[in-house]
Amino acid sequence: MPRKKRSEGTRRPNGASSIYQGSDGKWHGWVTMGTRDDGKPDRRHLQRRTEAEVIDAVRELEKQRDSGKVKKPGRAWTVEKWLTHWFENIAAPSVRHKAANAYRTAVYRHLIPNLGAHRVDRIEPEHFEKLYAKMLTSGLKAGTAHQVHRTARTAFGEALRRGHTVRNPVELAKPPRLEEAEIEPFEADEIGQLLVTALSWRNGVRFVLALTLGTRQGETIGLKWSRLDRKHKALRIAKQLQRQTWKHGCDNPHKCGAKYHKANPCKEDCKRHQRKPCPPPCPPDCMSHARWCPKRHGGGLVEVDVKSHAGKRGIVLPDRLYDLLIAHEEKQAKERELAGSEWHEGDWMFAQPNGKPLDPRRDLDEWKALLEEAGVREARLHDARHTAATVLLVLGVPERAVMEFMGWSNTAMAKRYQHITGALRRDIADRLNGYLWES
Repeated sequence: MPRKKRSEGTRRPNGASSIYQGSDGKWHGWVTMGTRDDGKPDRRHLQRRTEAEVIDAVRELEKQRDSGKVKKPGRAWTVEKWLTHWFENIAAPSVRHKAANAYRTAVYRHLIPNLGAHRVDRIEPEHFEKLYAKMLTSGLKAGTAHQVHRTARTAFGEALRRGHTVRNPVELAKPPRLEEAEIEPFEADEIGQLLVTALSWRNGVRFVLALTLGTRQGETIGLKWSRLDRKHKALRIAKQLQRQTWKHGCDNPHKCGAKYHKANPCKEDCKRHQRKPCPPPCPPDCMSHARWCPKRHGGGLVEVDVKSHAGKRGIVLPDRLYDLLIAHEEKQAKERELAGSEWHEGDWMFAQPNGKPLDPRRDLDEWKALLEEAGVREARLHDARHTAATVLLVLGVPERAVMEFMGWSNTAMAKRYQHITGALRRDIADRLNGYLWES
């Protein structure tokens, strides 16, 4: 249906869209989308072959304007440009080290190499779903694809808020199904075996704390004697120890790591990467390999704040556990005397024979060895935290007290960490039996 002509002598209202056929034979449309940074009207130009096409395009722009979802003027950014800007200038400075590492891997190893050439305003949910499928086919786990999905969703959510796109396509993309591993906390007899074995080891009290107090790995190996309140027999959790990635301190990071760049993909019969998929070749502008930089900085073992405000907590110790810590302190004092000038004074509660802090990787190896010597099934070190939370459930400790004890910021964590053990199931069955049939 042709458009109605405006009465002669009348004027189009300010800000109204206009459509006309130019001398070039094409149809043109102009839509006022708002105001530019300099205060002038933000007028967008459209050009189509037919009047119907330009009318549809004008209506679409007007719909975006009226809904408040207006894309910034100018050519849209590519996915590579946006993700690079988002990570380097928005995400990395505002999140913790481990979160930044996860974002970095998702952006530079998966998203940019596979989707970087797309425009942020034209990429579709299907592009992300194909990427997830490709990752699974290559042998990567569904959890890795989920991490990439969460990173992309966060990055494109920020692009939406800043007007680089009018929607977040990742919100519509479906990540692969993620099967959460069933966690079985240790039963009472297993806890007993681990405690007995741990107390025969050097620094064994470190694992006793994990099983009884549920302290995280970084919190435990980051404990200092100055945070032990001897008067009230309490332990203050405020910091944690992390191994962080080194950063370049040189002027040309790419050149600095030149001899370590991976130029070609691995051969089909690669035997070096058997536990996980072979890493891709380094990008042309690779600036990794900072651990080899002569001027490296910011890496190694670093003391940082605990995960959240709720994580900063004080724990009153059972008398038996407090006595174990004091006995451990006496043993460490003898080690300090034996080490003499080789001792590195850092006030660490659990330290190497020379006083230096424990390395997280070595600590994990110690945990695996402890499980083997105690004759206990294989489990993650973090499962000790699940065990401690479940013991509080067995003891009937109120949820609010459990939250403070474990350093949780919301009640949802109780569902995640507290589990129904075999002993609890047996106890429920016995209670039902006594109530219903033994009356």
